[in-house]
Amino acid sequence: MAKNPITSPLSDADRDAVGSVLQATLVDLVDLSLIGKQAHWNVIGKNFRSVHLQLDELVVLARNAADQVAERAAALGVTPNGTAKTIAESSGVPEIASGWLKEDQVVASITGSLASLITRMRARIDETDKPDLVTQDLLIGITQELEQAHWMWQAQAA
Repeated sequence: MAKNPITSPLSDADRDAVGSVLQATLVDLVDLSLIGKQAHWNVIGKNFRSVHLQLDELVVLARNAADQVAERAAALGVTPNGTAKTIAESSGVPEIASGWLKEDQVVASITGSLASLITRMRARIDETDKPDLVTQDLLIGITQELEQAHWMWQAQAA
């Protein structure tokens, strides 16, 4: 086995623990971006345009956050894995229905997906409290953005 070309300031145990958190986060964020695009392509209804555009905003948020997470993992000497197979096997984000979806179905689905992901992110924030405050800070920032998006999606249904 080849020596890892990227060293980490963390101990091996802390690197492995943080790497696991980052990998799980990466998978969920990539899946959220894919779910957002699926909904974007299939949303219909009287509020189509606003939901369609809001989905683009969500996809940008998820993709940017996924990139930050993957690059943090790489910086710690952990290889990020965002392959389709890994995403399909590992994501904890609830699936969205296939086919045409009325805007209220999309809003409900995205709101539920964000709530689920936020719960997982908050647990990951707790998990990184001791091994790596830098990663914890990254996760806090991403969670703040996800919570803001969650609020805006909930407001659509209010």
